[in-house]
Amino acid sequence: MPATVHSLALDRSARARAICAPFADLYPFEPHFHEVDGGALHYLDEGPRDMPVLLCVHGNPTWSFLFRRLVTAFSSCMRVVAPDHLGCGLSDQPATWGYRLADHASNLESLVLALDLRRVTLLVHDWGGPIGLTVAARHPQRIERLVVTNTAAFPARRMPRRIALCRVPILGRAVVEGFDAFARAATVMAVERPLSRRVRRAFVAPYESPRSARATWRFVEDIPMHPRHPSWGPLAAVNAALPRFRTVPALILWGERDWCFTPAFRAEWERRLPEAAVRRLEGAGHYLFEDAPLEVREALCEFLDVPLEVAEDPA
Repeated sequence: MPATVHSLALDRSARARAICAPFADLYPFEPHFHEVDGGALHYLDEGPRDMPVLLCVHGNPTWSFLFRRLVTAFSSCMRVVAPDHLGCGLSDQPATWGYRLADHASNLESLVLALDLRRVTLLVHDWGGPIGLTVAARHPQRIERLVVTNTAAFPARRMPRRIALCRVPILGRAVVEGFDAFARAATVMAVERPLSRRVRRAFVAPYESPRSARATWRFVEDIPMHPRHPSWGPLAAVNAALPRFRTVPALILWGERDWCFTPAFRAEWERRLPEAAVRRLEGAGHYLFEDAPLEVREALCEFLDVPLEVAEDPA
């Protein structure tokens, strides 16, 4: 490895550890980085390399911290991989990059191929749905199972007012990108069970320097609501590819109190994946992994055919 590249890797690892130091007991994982177009993608890679893979793909405004319990719980019997999209979490935060659905999907595809991930259970949440399923549609032979949680991979007819306000020109960007308001608000509005102060801080920790929340803004901006939007075509392509997954074992695991991805979205998934198992978490919101960690773990253990005692609950 050239000296400059080695130095950059050390710098990134040091930055990652510094950000995570206040909550290292909750997120005690070794940082890994993969070079992609635009910078370095951070990812977790825990568990035996020769075991089936649990690939967890987050959305906006979260990062791999959202899956910390799953990484701890299942890495004794699976290889658990959880990337941070470029601009998110511990990944690089380039000032000039596309930040479109197609760009994020290309980065995830690059990681999957570089790690040669096979026998994959693909777990997706929020924007992780269209990103992860784009890659799955390109490499269906690598996908064994799907876990769909509070997401959409098809065009929507409406946008929640709270999100639409974030797209207001100039003001929306200033609030979301400049003050990290979207991620901070989500730690309250995306849960039904209040988060501890440490967990709230952990969710926003990567975005506390100026302009570091640009990816959060770009995700909001990238929601396609009409055919002229640059990401309408890629999203429509994912939707068109969904029928090929009808026979893939799937679990639809849903926080029923989500005000964004409401139960109507869950019903759409049931229509698109009619053979999928469905688990409704009645008391959980958008961050179902925070609201109902025991129920999530139980449902995944049953679906993955993993003994429940393997997945003891970390803090």
